[in-house]
Amino acid sequence: MDKLASLRRSAQSLTIFRRLLATPTVKRMLSLADIREKSVEEAVSAYADFAASLFPHSLNWSEYLLTLVLEDENFYMLKQAQDENPGAELEKCLKEELDILGRLSRVTGEEIAREIDYEGHLPRWQTDDIDFYSVYKQRMEEIHAHGYGIFAKYAAFVVEDGELVPVKHPDDIRLSQLSGYDREHQEVVDNTRALLKGLPAANALLYGDAGTGKSTTVKAVANEFKNQGLRLIELKKRQLHQIPKLVDYLSRNPLKFILFIDDLSFTKDDDDFAALKAILEGSVSAKADNLVVYATSNRRHLVKENFSDREGDEIHKNDTIEEMISLSDRFGLTITFFKPGKDKYLDIARDLSKQYGLKISTAEVDAAAERFALSRGGRSPRVAKQCVEHLKALEA
Repeated sequence: MDKLASLRRSAQSLTIFRRLLATPTVKRMLSLADIREKSVEEAVSAYADFAASLFPHSLNWSEYLLTLVLEDENFYMLKQAQDENPGAELEKCLKEELDILGRLSRVTGEEIAREIDYEGHLPRWQTDDIDFYSVYKQRMEEIHAHGYGIFAKYAAFVVEDGELVPVKHPDDIRLSQLSGYDREHQEVVDNTRALLKGLPAANALLYGDAGTGKSTTVKAVANEFKNQGLRLIELKKRQLHQIPKLVDYLSRNPLKFILFIDDLSFTKDDDDFAALKAILEGSVSAKADNLVVYATSNRRHLVKENFSDREGDEIHKNDTIEEMISLSDRFGLTITFFKPGKDKYLDIARDLSKQYGLKISTAEVDAAAERFALSRGGRSPRVAKQCVEHLKALEA
């Protein structure tokens, strides 16, 4: 196939987007260039290999290749993210390469199938006439909102083996779904807006009773602002020593980040204490203007302290204990979440019953919510949600 063979030769010159040549779907498309030289069985297999590689992602080859281009973390994109001028030569290179990739994206299944002496069915893919260069330049203008690489595709991440791993199916909770605690939610929203605007934003500690929606609040705020350039990275307490490296990596990114630590607490011998202390105090190795730490805890002072901790002859023992206990004071913003009283609890249950479309009366919702609270040791938004979900299941 002359057209594809020519494109394959041109593709070997890719420099900015060189890593795309190693992606399975692109490799399989380019391998179809010499389909005339294959036996019928080999040609059919090569065709099917490409389709099988493409279809789990998209039925449209043009759209999928464009997605690969936009998500590629290359040196041109990094320069743009850091507001550096790439220079005339790189701009020329970019335009040429996107022209090649655009033409490659328009190769159809019909064109390739005509080269195969096969009467059976070969599945076709869709193509579109997309101006890759225009779309890419537009994305560069919006890079501070969309990001690049994996940050352009995903909004939530965890850390595994020292690497960021995207959460492909995160909790999609929104602020509009949260009931009660409007003041607390607004404090988190206002602080996050300051971060997004490049204004001083505080590290925040959300503490209070279990089941009051502290973690849900952080996730809802992250979802609310993900299209404005906010990303959420969740860390386990045992991973806090990785914060300096993580902050150094993220500090060069045009996006804004929440480092989220759920259910935070320490013991007096905890080695992770120093890493968190460093970022809260803004040390040189852990300071970045594009991120904040949001932590939740059931403990105001974050440290589990026993009476035995205060015993012994160590001269500086009390100073050490007090330093650890005062860690919570290093958060610039502390927001309290306490269990609701009866009226607030029932208001939450009623609001949730409307969200879930329950067909029972308010009195029935109230009675069920109180029974749930009694059986689960107290009133909380979590208990109210469990009650409403139970009632919804009974209606099914």
